[in-house]
Order: sequence, then C-alpha cells, then structure tokens
Amino acid sequence: MERCPWCGTDPLYVAYHDQEWGVPEHDDRRLFEFLLLEGAQAGLSWITVLRKRENYRRALDDFDPEKIARYDDRKLEQLLQDAGLIRNRLKMKAAVSNAQAYLDLREAGQTLDALLWGFVDGTPRVNRHRSLSDVPAVTPTAEAMSRELKKKGFRFVGPTIMYAFMQAAGLVNDHLISCPRHRQLADG
Repeated sequence: MERCPWCGTDPLYVAYHDQEWGVPEHDDRRLFEFLLLEGAQAGLSWITVLRKRENYRRALDDFDPEKIARYDDRKLEQLLQDAGLIRNRLKMKAAVSNAQAYLDLREAGQTLDALLWGFVDGTPRVNRHRSLSDVPAVTPTAEAMSRELKKKGFRFVGPTIMYAFMQAAGLVNDHLISCPRHRQLADG
C-alpha cells in the first residue's frame, strides 16, 4: 500500500497527508481556518499555502474571526506587505468579509460545523477512487455548499474551492483506495 501520490516526498506535504488531510474536523475555528486557507489557495498549489500556514496563523491572529472581522484598511495594507502571505488584495478582503459572515452565522444561532456537515448528513462520504484521475474537482454537494455560503455572505467559496475544503476537512474521504489512510479513516 502506498500513500496518495499528490503529496510527493516533501516532508511537510507528507505530514499533512498522513495526519490532517481527510480527517473529519468539527471545530468551528479550525473549519474557519480551512475555509480561509482554501480561499487563499485559489489558483495556486496547496503546498504554497501549506508552507505559509504558520505565517497566516501569526498574521491573522490565529484565525480569530472576531479580530479578523475588525481589520481596517490600514491592517489590510500591512497584511499585503507581508511576504509570508499570499499578497492578493481580493483574497485578504475576503478573509475579512468571511470573518464577518462567520460572526453573522454564529449570531443567528448556527455553527459553521452544523452548516457544512449538514451537506453530508453529518457523516463523511467515503469514496473509492483508484487513481487521481478518478477524483472530481467539483461535485453537486460542493456546488450546493458554495451557493449556500455565498448567500450567507462568504467569498472565495466557489464549488472547486469547496470541494477541496470538503476533502481537507474530512467531509469526504478521497484518499485513494491504495493509500493506507483510506482504510484508517473509513474505519473511523
């Protein structure tokens, strides 16, 4: 049995694959972190974001939505000068508006966990892909999730981003069946 080939041999990527990717996540703050990082990744490789994740944690107050929601233009300019981050104005503004949408959701009595996991009835979907070419980039569930998040004010949550989010946060098990992690996660 061999791990999914997408992680290659980079130690950071291998550790992410072996310890995080596809593990069901229910903590709202961690789900929020994944949501922002997946949005930052749009158009780039995940390893780029993974290498910058600690910088994001530092710069974005450990993904504290209450603090991020209050970022003003001065703070955004400061973030855009930080070489440890992906310096894209639209993505940075989206982080702020996503924090505000997160707080609105919470104020309405809903959790990010309940909202997102509701799309899979609270249980990870276990796929049985044999090769990377079998793994879809988008699914109807990701499309529905994207539409709902956009209605709630979230940005950089397109269907492709949301499917990558679903994979990362364990809403789907897309480890290849030849990967030991597929069985480990499928067996709970």
